[in-house]
Amino acid sequence: MCGIVGYVGPKKVVPVIIEGLRRLEYRGYDSAGIAVGNAVNEPLQVSRAPGKLGNLESVLAAKPLDGTFGIGHTRWATHGRPTEENAHPHRDCTGRLVVVHNGIVENYLELKRELTAQGHKFVTETDTEIIAHLIEQVEKDAEKAGSPILLEEAVRRAVKRLTGAFALGILTSAEPDKIIAARSGPPVVIGVGEGEAFIASDVPGILHHTRDIYFLADGDMAILTRAGVQFTDFEGNPIERKLTRIAWDPIQAEKGGYKHFMLKEIWEQPRAIRDTTLGRFSLDSGKVFLGEMDIPDEELASASSINIAACGTSWHSALTGKYMIERLARLPVDVDYASEYRYRNPIPDRNALGLLITQSGETADTLAAQREMIALGSKTVAICNVVGAMVAREAHGAIYTHAGPEIGVASTKAFTAQLTALFLLALKLGQLRGRLDKEKSVALMEELSRLPAKIEEVLKTRSAQCEELATHFSTARDFLYLGRGIHFPIALEGALKLKEISYIHAEGYPAGEMKHGPNALIDETLPVVVLATRDEADPASKLRYEKTLSNIQEVTARSGRVIAVATEGDDTIGTLVEHVIHIPPATELLSPLIEIVPLQLLAYYIAVRRGCDVDQPRNLAKSVTVE
Repeated sequence: MCGIVGYVGPKKVVPVIIEGLRRLEYRGYDSAGIAVGNAVNEPLQVSRAPGKLGNLESVLAAKPLDGTFGIGHTRWATHGRPTEENAHPHRDCTGRLVVVHNGIVENYLELKRELTAQGHKFVTETDTEIIAHLIEQVEKDAEKAGSPILLEEAVRRAVKRLTGAFALGILTSAEPDKIIAARSGPPVVIGVGEGEAFIASDVPGILHHTRDIYFLADGDMAILTRAGVQFTDFEGNPIERKLTRIAWDPIQAEKGGYKHFMLKEIWEQPRAIRDTTLGRFSLDSGKVFLGEMDIPDEELASASSINIAACGTSWHSALTGKYMIERLARLPVDVDYASEYRYRNPIPDRNALGLLITQSGETADTLAAQREMIALGSKTVAICNVVGAMVAREAHGAIYTHAGPEIGVASTKAFTAQLTALFLLALKLGQLRGRLDKEKSVALMEELSRLPAKIEEVLKTRSAQCEELATHFSTARDFLYLGRGIHFPIALEGALKLKEISYIHAEGYPAGEMKHGPNALIDETLPVVVLATRDEADPASKLRYEKTLSNIQEVTARSGRVIAVATEGDDTIGTLVEHVIHIPPATELLSPLIEIVPLQLLAYYIAVRRGCDVDQPRNLAKSVTVE
């Protein structure tokens, strides 16, 4: 959700932190702050500002800070308004200790009453401030008992009293050149270099300084100094964490000449699909290789069903994957919103396979669903874009999408990479269950290998058309997106992209359900986007296409304005609708990966024309790490 960057080392602290926070702006925030320390026992220097990071930089330009260690934060308001007082870092009564925090302290009112009775003075509306005072009180109690403790022990005792979710960064001028990190829920990464250490809430915040990263697990604490990093649990027991070498090129996280990250990431989709498939199938043998899978093939083959949990765009990929898996493997698939999974009292089935889909691998609702699946006896597999993320560490197998860093809040390349991973999984399951022979497998793999080139063709030939369509439809107040079968989830995703970044109300709907309500909405002001592609080799696809044409005629008969996404060579549809976006032909199960591209472009150009903040839509965050 929010951004954290901290540093201990020989570099100038403030530029390292501000640069890191800038690279985490995609996470969404409404205020920013920084604290730096230098001399022992002097109050830490703190600067904060509401609004964007540029406001904090203006404050720092007027009153520069300098020190040998420090920490910064971009806040997304949960408790208290987005004001200077409520911005992180938050201080204790002495001003010598500060805390930054991602997450929510659920028992903060109870703790606040207790600490107020002990004489602590609170100056903000936040739940985070109580953490600073709680640590201060723990230190006071230890001193009174005649047993002073180090900061890390004070933090351990304090976090045991917190209920909720937290990623913490803590420092004090009483112990210079030290930062304490703790995790229970939201992500924390630790970077190391020569005589330096970093803390961040996500890899891009420190990737320009180091590729050597540790990922904290829930219940982990890290003590960062110039000499290195020590890891313990909340009881103080030493633990080991695996060092991960991040393969991303930092330049991948830059705009690279594009106006927005979202546009860059739309154009990166052919590469993301190639990277996701690289080394995972053989056109000679027809076999699929999923190397990070620790579940034996015989267990995958004998699964009774698959339960998928995901949120947002990942939920749409899950719905699409249901069609892929059920068709190729003939295995029943249920799809749940991760936020709802635990609350429907799911039926235990040890033979069911749990599948979690998440770009970040740290989505709180998805992690909660995964833990519920494991508690019910299921083995779980994660489809994730971030190597070493929590969802993958807790799973019995992982399929990494290798899409590279996705900075735009509205997901694009992560979505098509997830669909690619799901198709590979469907192929694997189909082979293991005896539903796909070598000939059929190779044919589908050949179709998959041709997919990036087809998407490149759409990007080159249809971008200008989508930009032109935006001039006609950017003033619309509502949009309707229609699809049948495997194309219905793409209608949902197209609607989500538009509403996320343009703030136009949009709804995805099964085309066949129009007469059961939505027809009442149609008039000459309503744009209706219809997915009307066809696979000539698939009888079911041809029937779907014919039914979709009937739905289009229902719309045009009521003066609705139709934008159809159709297959190249389809001249019939042009006689029925106002606008047609043609895309290359593809097999039915893979056509969604092509169809979504013009919908992404249309949403992007409409949002740009409306003057919206495309990369950082209002009220949204890239990684939702609280429930």
